[in-house]
Amino acid sequence: MLESKEPKKANLGQALFVIVFLIAVLFVSLVLMGADPHVPLIIATIAAGLIGIVSLGFKWSDLEEAMIQSISMAMQAVLILMVIGSVIGTWILSGTVPSMIYYGLQILSPGIFLVATAIICSVVSISTGSSWTTAGTVGIALLGVGIGLGIPIGMVAGAIVSGAYFGDKLSPLSDTTNLAPAMAGATLFDHIRSMIWTTIPAFIISIILYGILGSRYAGQELNAEEINMMLSAIGDNFMISPMLFIPPIVVIIIVIKKVPALPGLLSGVILGGIFAAIFQGASLGDVIEAAHYGFSMDSGYEVVDSLLSRGGLDGMMWTISLILIALCFGGILEKTGMLHAIGDFILRFAKGTGSLVAATVLTCFAVNFLAGEQYIALVIPGRMYRDTYKEKGIHPKILSRALEGGGTITSALIPWNTCGVFMWGTLGVHPFVYAPYAFLNLITPIVNIVYGFTGWTIEKCDDNEEATEVE
Repeated sequence: MLESKEPKKANLGQALFVIVFLIAVLFVSLVLMGADPHVPLIIATIAAGLIGIVSLGFKWSDLEEAMIQSISMAMQAVLILMVIGSVIGTWILSGTVPSMIYYGLQILSPGIFLVATAIICSVVSISTGSSWTTAGTVGIALLGVGIGLGIPIGMVAGAIVSGAYFGDKLSPLSDTTNLAPAMAGATLFDHIRSMIWTTIPAFIISIILYGILGSRYAGQELNAEEINMMLSAIGDNFMISPMLFIPPIVVIIIVIKKVPALPGLLSGVILGGIFAAIFQGASLGDVIEAAHYGFSMDSGYEVVDSLLSRGGLDGMMWTISLILIALCFGGILEKTGMLHAIGDFILRFAKGTGSLVAATVLTCFAVNFLAGEQYIALVIPGRMYRDTYKEKGIHPKILSRALEGGGTITSALIPWNTCGVFMWGTLGVHPFVYAPYAFLNLITPIVNIVYGFTGWTIEKCDDNEEATEVE
């Protein structure tokens, strides 16, 4: 009986063809036709699959299994996304988000707003370890305040995303903060201490830039009429009270206490429903409808209606479907060896420490772009470069820092990446609109690369030092 031939791995030419094809299809569909990215990604997935089957000898069952495995890696993120949709719906119905916007419009001024937004989001994210929870709670409220103060929506969303990812990188509660050192072979707290050297300077620079941007609006006269209209529309449709801040405070405390994300967020849905009944007189049917389909508002004032008509489990399905498609594409690229072909090519140019760190950061970004999932952008480059760092005697915490500096931090800038899709779906702002103002996400990769070439904070392993892998 003849043995079946082992499938070949993709070469660089085949990998580059798929990349160029993906970029071309996305450009035509998104830029020229104004379409959503779902179908273009499906077309690119078909192209990658055909190359895998026809040219490389893979079976359809191999590729299907790879897609399913890729999706399974992000299933927790998908479930969190679904629950956050319900959190948003019930927190708007309860008056929690409207109360945040109502008081924020009266307290925050345009000149300090962007700085305050980044700092508030950074505090919440470092406490919860979740950029998604931060954006889906205080982020939405701050977006509404920014609109009311006349700050461009891209700037507001950029400050929210920057602050949200500050904690996602540094908090020991963050999943990516634990995953990166596990892939690199570093300990968790070695990893966090190493990231402080890149994240804190990048955040300080970001705060300075937000202060400069905010100064443009410090002297301008507020549109009192529009703010009053927003306050009136909110006040006429919701009972406003500081007591409505309790649900987010409780959820933050629950997460700080290391309760897993899903139960913690589900408690937010339950609290939202209880507070909706107490403060807004909502029925059980109203709560269920808001959790499932989101909140819908018709006050007659379009700005407030568009801002507060959102959320719900159903409202996240567009986002989730895009994530699943992107993960299928990434799974095929991983299985066929296309991602490794690109990584091996980049590694040829990594002769010194600086070029190796730059290669790591760029590979993470490339995997984020192609595979559409930050976990894959940490796992694959981590496996690819771990031995190289060890051979060069570079401490594994430098690798784990570079993985986060190129993987975690850039994921929110790509519209079809799970993180970019989440921010887009939650804030209602396209990643290409907020990306120029997500300063922390733009600066951190650069700081990592600069450190690599200058040698500053780059530590070597002692001859007898063994890094401990985080389980």
